Order: sequence, then structure tokens, then C-alpha cells
Amino acid sequence: MSDKVYNVLIVGVGGQGIILASDVLSRAAARYGYDVKKNEIHGMAQRGGSVSSHVRFGKSVSSPIIKTGEADVLLSFEQIEAVRYFPFLAETGKVILNDHKILPPAVFTGKQEYPPDVIEKIKAKVPDAVVVDGLAVAEQVGNPRVVNVVFLGVLSAFLDIPATTYEEVLKESLKPKLVDVNLKAFHQGRALAAA
Repeated sequence: MSDKVYNVLIVGVGGQGIILASDVLSRAAARYGYDVKKNEIHGMAQRGGSVSSHVRFGKSVSSPIIKTGEADVLLSFEQIEAVRYFPFLAETGKVILNDHKILPPAVFTGKQEYPPDVIEKIKAKVPDAVVVDGLAVAEQVGNPRVVNVVFLGVLSAFLDIPATTYEEVLKESLKPKLVDVNLKAFHQGRALAAA
């Protein structure tokens, strides 16, 4: 186990499973022996609004809030949310990004345009950003609703917590009929990170 304090910022919009992903990460870190602090900002989560979850874990953690410029990992389930929270990323931080757009109401109604070339702009700043078509992977494993667990798998490859610990927590957190497809999604995400 590392002495490092890990700062993981998970962002997206309501309904993408951000809270479940951050809960599983927090519980896995605690089970592995880390001190864990978590903070969630739901915003207008019920209406597709911005949602963020700060997860900090390490030998000793005093605050649940990740300061600007201190996130080791920015895991974004939606492209614009990656841009919105990009200032939180540390200079040497990792970006894991879903190649997916959810149009905010202002764009959907034609009052604004969706920013062009989001992925290219992020890769210009973080060349090793991991970009995954989460929906395609989730559909491949058999359930389009497991995108969040695909990304939990990708994220897990960059953190000091064994895969078996996540598996245990997923088995405890989900209804029995959903365990197998979520474990497949998790391992597919880990495989993508390794590739």
C-alpha cells in the first residue's frame, strides 16, 4: 500500500452512474486499508445537470475536497464536463474521458453550440489522456447501463487497489442478477487501460 494521497475527481451529468462509481471506489479503497474521504455535488442531477464526486484516499486524509490543480485523475463521463473540471487536474494528472456527448439544454434548444474538438483540445494538454467509447463497450458486454463500471475498470488500472477488492465491493453493492455483467464491464475497462 502506498503512502500517497490519491485525489480522484469523477464528473459527468445526472443519470450516468457517477455516484455508484464513486461509492464503489470509496468502499474498495477503505476495504484495502486506506483512510477515505468523499464529497458529492449533485447539482441538478435529476435533470441531466452537472454532477461531481471528489474521492480522496491515502494513509491519512483530512478533507474530502480536491483543490484546484490537485486531482491525480479526472474521470469524466461526458466531454463538456471534462472541460468544466479541467482546472482541477494536477500538472502530472491523468485524464480518463468518455467519448460521449450529452447535449445541455442550452445546446439542445439552439441557444448555444456544443464546443467543437473537445477531445483534441484535451489531448493537446494531456497527450496520454485515455479516451474510451464507454457506451460501445457497455453494449458489447451486454448492458448499455454499465458504462460507469467500464470506467471504474479503466480507473482501477491507475490506482493502488487490487482488482479483487473492487470485485468484492461490486458483488456486495449490486443486485445478484446484475453482478455478472458488471464484472464483465469492469474487466473490459481494465483491459482497455492496459492496452
